[in-house]
Amino acid sequence: MMAAHGPLAGVRVLDLSRVLAGPWAGQCLADFGADVIKIEKPVSGDDTRAWGPPWFPQAGAGQESAYFLSSNRGKRSAAIDFTQTEGAALVRALAAKSDIVLENFKVGGLAKYGLDYAQLAALKPDLVMCSITGFGQTGPFADQPGYDAMIQAQGGIMSLTGVPDGEPGAGPQKIGVAVADLMTGMYAVSGVLAALLHARSTGVGQHIDLALLDTQVAWLANQAMNYLIGGEVPTRLGTAHPNIVPYQSFRTADGYLILAIGNDRQFQSFCAAAGQADLANEPRFASNAARVAARAELVPIVQALLMQKTTDAWLGMLAAANVPCGPINDLARVFAHPQVQARGAVLHLPHASGAQVPQVANPVRFSQTPVQYERAPPQLGQHTREVLAEIGVLEPQYLALSAQGIVA
Repeated sequence: MMAAHGPLAGVRVLDLSRVLAGPWAGQCLADFGADVIKIEKPVSGDDTRAWGPPWFPQAGAGQESAYFLSSNRGKRSAAIDFTQTEGAALVRALAAKSDIVLENFKVGGLAKYGLDYAQLAALKPDLVMCSITGFGQTGPFADQPGYDAMIQAQGGIMSLTGVPDGEPGAGPQKIGVAVADLMTGMYAVSGVLAALLHARSTGVGQHIDLALLDTQVAWLANQAMNYLIGGEVPTRLGTAHPNIVPYQSFRTADGYLILAIGNDRQFQSFCAAAGQADLANEPRFASNAARVAARAELVPIVQALLMQKTTDAWLGMLAAANVPCGPINDLARVFAHPQVQARGAVLHLPHASGAQVPQVANPVRFSQTPVQYERAPPQLGQHTREVLAEIGVLEPQYLALSAQGIVA
C-alpha cells in the first residue's frame, strides 16, 4: 500500500458501487486521501469498463473505457464474487476494517449476502454506510431502478432544459453529462464525511439513504423556489435565465457568446460599450425586474447589437468595460484555454498497461494538504492479492479461492 496523504489519510472506504454516482463519490474521497477499495465482479468488473469506445490504450491488452477511467482514479480494485458464501465473508471482513461503505444495489439487495447496514454495523458499530438508489429506501417507487436520464426527466430538469416551444429545435433536452448521478455522488461525499465526523465524536455510525430523485429535486434550486413561491410552472428558456435579463447566449457576426449581466450597473456598462447608453435609462429596461418583464422586447435589441461585431471584438470590448461575458467553447478549446492549462486541469498517471493515462484534476485546492495523484484507475483485480493479504488471506488460500472463481 502507498503512503497515505491528504486530509482523509487513514480513512478506509469500501466501494461496492458501480457505474457513476457511487464511483464518483469514491474517486473524490480517494483524491482527498482515503484508501478506497473497489469491489468488482470477477471477469466482468464494473459495467462501465465495457462502455466504449473510446478505449485506453487504443490498442493492446488491458484496455479500459474512457468512461470507466473518468471516475475510478485513486482506487484499489479487488475482484471478489460476494454472491458466493466465501466471497461475502471476505467483503464482510473488509467492511469490518473500513470507515465508510458505498453501495448502489437495489433496496434490500445486499441483505441476503450479509452485507446490508444492519449486519455490517453489528460488526463495526461506528461504520458509515451510504446506499445510493434511484428513488430511496422508502416510498412507492423504492423498488424501481433509477437511471440518470429517467431521473433527469422525472425530476424536472429536462422540462427546464432545451429550446422554448415555438422555436426551431424546440423540446426538452437531457443535459450533456449525467448530472443526476454526478450530483448524487457529490452529495454522497458531503454526507459520508458529515456522518464520519459524528461517528468519530460519538462512536456511533449511521446509514445514509441517498436517492437520485431526491438529489435532482434538491438542486432545482431557484427554479424550485420560483415555482413554490410564484405558483407558476417554469418553462424552457434555452440558455436564458428565468430571473435575470440579459443573461443568455447571443449570435455575433461570426459565432456566439454568452452574456451574464447580473445587475443594473453591468447593464449600463454594456449599453455604453455597445454605443447605446440611453437604452439603460429607458424605464422598461432600467432595472432587472423591469428587464425580466420586458424580456421579449429587450432580447431582440441586444441580439441586433451583437450581430454588428465579431465574437472576439465583443469579448475584448466587454471585458474592458467589466461586463461579464465569455465564448462558448467546445472541449478542444476548453482544454486549450490558458486558464484551464494554468490551473493544471489535466494530469497524467502511469497506468498498469505501461502507458500514461490522462485525467481531469479534482477542482478542490487545499492549502495544507494538496491532492496527491498517485494511482491511475485500476485494472480489474489489480490489487486483489494485496487487499486480501491485509485481512490475513495468505497465498495458498488466495490460490484456492481463485481456482473456484471467488476472487480474481
